[in-house]
Amino acid sequence: MKVLSVFAPKLLQSAARESAGPATVEIHTPLLAKNDDAAERNRAVFRDRKMLVLNLISSPGSGKTELLSKTMDGFDEKAAVLVGDLETDNDARRIHRPGVPVAQITTGTACHLDAEMIARGMEGLDLDGVRVLFIENVGNLVCPAEFDLGEKIRVVLLSVTEGEDKPLKYPPIFKSADLVLLTKTDVAGALGFDRQAALSNIARVAPQAEVIELSARSGEGLDAWYGFLRKQLVGNPEAAPA
Repeated sequence: MKVLSVFAPKLLQSAARESAGPATVEIHTPLLAKNDDAAERNRAVFRDRKMLVLNLISSPGSGKTELLSKTMDGFDEKAAVLVGDLETDNDARRIHRPGVPVAQITTGTACHLDAEMIARGMEGLDLDGVRVLFIENVGNLVCPAEFDLGEKIRVVLLSVTEGEDKPLKYPPIFKSADLVLLTKTDVAGALGFDRQAALSNIARVAPQAEVIELSARSGEGLDAWYGFLRKQLVGNPEAAPA
């Protein structure tokens, strides 16, 4: 398991001034353009390696790490994982298994991963024979929405512990999702979670997204998750076996 510290450069101008509006636009636009260029380079690498790449995004505590831990045990294709957090390698250690390449990216102050971080993170992984690369993004429903990492599939997790209205509060990230995972369904009853309201809100904001309901702890819905992954591998010529 590798641990990489990737500290984002600080934007020293504009942030603290009342007149920062125009300067923020001037900085932000080139930043995203640079990221998009790096994302395209990542995509070319993924295509050359015939890897299916998924970017997992959620609030902190929605179950990304537990889901990936169970996936490393239950999914039957060789996979690797890049994990993003501000500090610690706790999540990478939880996911690490023999034969599963895992690298932790610590961002320092950045609230998201960007495409260049992914490129550097991949340098610490043995990707020979890997068919699926999972990227566990920093826990955040805002910043990651704008940053393409070069992934094929964007997965947004919504835990029943967060309430039914998160898609309405954070529409950009859900609008960008290919798949929404409704997680921790084993405790939905105890919390009085309104499943129909949640599904309705997801459909309202993200009609393009497939939805899978699951609990990594109980195992409910994991077969549907694995089935989704296999379907993407079969339907994605870039991820065909070499």
